[in-house]
Amino acid sequence: MQLIEVNDKSTRKQFHTFPYSIYKNDKNWAAPLQGMVEAIFDPEKNKTFRNGKAIRWILQDDNRQTVGRIAAFINFNLAKTYNQPTGCCGFFECIDNQEAANTLFEAAVKWNKENGMEAMDGPMNFGENFVNHGLLVDGFMPQGYGMPYNPKYYEKLYRNFGFEVYFEQYCFHLDYTVPFPERFWKIAGWIAKKPQFKFKHFDFNETDKFVKDFCEVYDGAWSSHEHYKPLDPEDLLDFITESKAILDPEMIWFAYDNEKPIAMFVMLPDINQILRKLNGKLNFWGILKFLYYKKTKTMTRTRIILMGVDAKYQRSGIESGIFWHQNKLMQKKPQYTEVELSWAGDFNPKVIALYEATGAKKAKTHYTMRFMFDRTKKVTKAPIIGMD
Repeated sequence: MQLIEVNDKSTRKQFHTFPYSIYKNDKNWAAPLQGMVEAIFDPEKNKTFRNGKAIRWILQDDNRQTVGRIAAFINFNLAKTYNQPTGCCGFFECIDNQEAANTLFEAAVKWNKENGMEAMDGPMNFGENFVNHGLLVDGFMPQGYGMPYNPKYYEKLYRNFGFEVYFEQYCFHLDYTVPFPERFWKIAGWIAKKPQFKFKHFDFNETDKFVKDFCEVYDGAWSSHEHYKPLDPEDLLDFITESKAILDPEMIWFAYDNEKPIAMFVMLPDINQILRKLNGKLNFWGILKFLYYKKTKTMTRTRIILMGVDAKYQRSGIESGIFWHQNKLMQKKPQYTEVELSWAGDFNPKVIALYEATGAKKAKTHYTMRFMFDRTKKVTKAPIIGMD
């Protein structure tokens, strides 16, 4: 087998096309837009390169057929927040062959070691963690936008190499045609009508204000958490600009105590329901198809990618107030019948309790795995965020 660094047009093409051979008979998989994946590895487009670095490879067999791929990367700001400097790997795809998988993992470990790391997490994204993050181990269903998807045998390849579970992430699914529990709506309506609380959905005409409010809520919600790093407002502005075609302002909400931003809620339409029809390419015809399917209400699912509440208000029920206002607008969008509530870590019982209170059911489990370079050390699971 031959490991080849991705550094030219030919190897980049193979990096993007190889997954099609893995998922050719899997109708649950949605080919990601190749341009969006490529942008992750472009220092001019991905600001994580400001204090990070990345590399990727493809693996070919003796007949020069591609049998795997992987990327390794380090966000030096994040790496220093763990007990040991910790790098990452991701974008792993491989045939069901342990030797091939080991070759890919070993390359990522070696590169991370050479760059001062003592452990490696995966599968991860080189950037924000609400996309391309986690190994699917339970709930093999049609892939939602931004949600990682992989064959069942990948867990075996990771574990046999020596990866251990660092934390679990759960996704809950909500049938929007079924009413929320009465008790939830009673609390939500009471909170939503309190005079000191105000609720506003996003407006592109006030982008700068909402970006500022987003960063303030983010800081209030997560600054005390392990591995916290402040948001860069420019990164958020870039995300909004790049995602304008898929963002629905009426699916992004903020809550205020008088004028102070205290909570936020971000939901996206599941554009994977369209991307499955585009085969990973957004050329001229692909754009026309995208706009057509969007207009004809092909999307019936949404995904909540983020919900944050200032720590001082986390026992106030303010989240339910956001749901109350959101539901009033969703009634005008009857094409949406399912909501995916994602990224509830096993370390975050507050979020799990909130999702369960809506009547949502646990549908998927992803693992974030860790490999310790010192093989005498065991992985310590991510600490639980307290309920108080």
